[in-house]
Amino acid sequence: MLIDRYGRTATDLRVSLTDRCNLRCTYCMPEEGLSWLPKPEMLTDDEVVRLVRVGVERLGIREVRFTGGEPLLRRGLVDIVAACAALTPRPELSLTTNAVGLARTAEALANAGLDRVNGSLDTLRADRFEVLTHRRRLDDVLKGLAAADAAGLAPVKVNAVLMRDVNDDEAPDLLSWALDHGYELRFIEQMPLDAQHAWNRADMVTAGDILVSLQEAFELTPAHPEERGSAPAETWLVNGGPARVGIIASVTRPFCGTCDRTRLTADGQIRTCLFARDESDLRGAMRAGASDEELAERWQVAMAGKAAGHGIDDPGFLQPSRPMSAIGG
Repeated sequence: MLIDRYGRTATDLRVSLTDRCNLRCTYCMPEEGLSWLPKPEMLTDDEVVRLVRVGVERLGIREVRFTGGEPLLRRGLVDIVAACAALTPRPELSLTTNAVGLARTAEALANAGLDRVNGSLDTLRADRFEVLTHRRRLDDVLKGLAAADAAGLAPVKVNAVLMRDVNDDEAPDLLSWALDHGYELRFIEQMPLDAQHAWNRADMVTAGDILVSLQEAFELTPAHPEERGSAPAETWLVNGGPARVGIIASVTRPFCGTCDRTRLTADGQIRTCLFARDESDLRGAMRAGASDEELAERWQVAMAGKAAGHGIDDPGFLQPSRPMSAIGG
């Protein structure tokens, strides 16, 4: 098992398949993009599947989520999903995506064995979408989410980041829209993971701010806290339920004490936390001929050193050198 020195066991693996993205969300990267990983440094499809297999068969991984960058840009995505769905024991497989290309691929992904999708949508207004992402692709996102729902990749969860004086007035509208479509909405506090290192806590829209905005339009009742477990989102019943809305308050209400995640970057590095300052190289060991047992042992050593928390409130906190797009969400 992947057990750290604080007794937490990692059973949820986040696999970044690429650092590339076809949007340029302002809280993630500059309009001109970034210097992408060279192809030789990227894990091949077979290498991705092998490391997932090691995690599932030897280390107790039960959930695998494919992320990016934008994972739909990975040409071998459907084959990777199919190979991971064939593992024993079969892990739960999900995808975090901006949904731009999902309308074309949702059915194929479902047939390959994908269980569900987390999409990203920060605004329902086309003009704001263009300002936030530097792309005119709102219609593609909406069609992609609908295609995922039609393909049975449910429940479709939608993640939204609110930014002060940009889209922070849209919380009630986003929730109304999600309720109308049967999607599960999750608001995420903006985190210091942008490539520009421009994040400012004083400007952040907090979980408290979001709740105040939502409660002006909806009756929210806290869901039973014992149901949360290691889930990152605090959830509330909307107007008595059964519909819910969640808030992932990584900054103001951190949930590090119950974290069950381990992360694999697109170039084969193990990260113990989104905010980790160091990584452990599995790609190099694998390409040098390491056995599955040796890879598992390296992974265990890496996870044993996981920090107690992300340390955002510590005076000496330093933002990780990699931005979110290169780490994987």
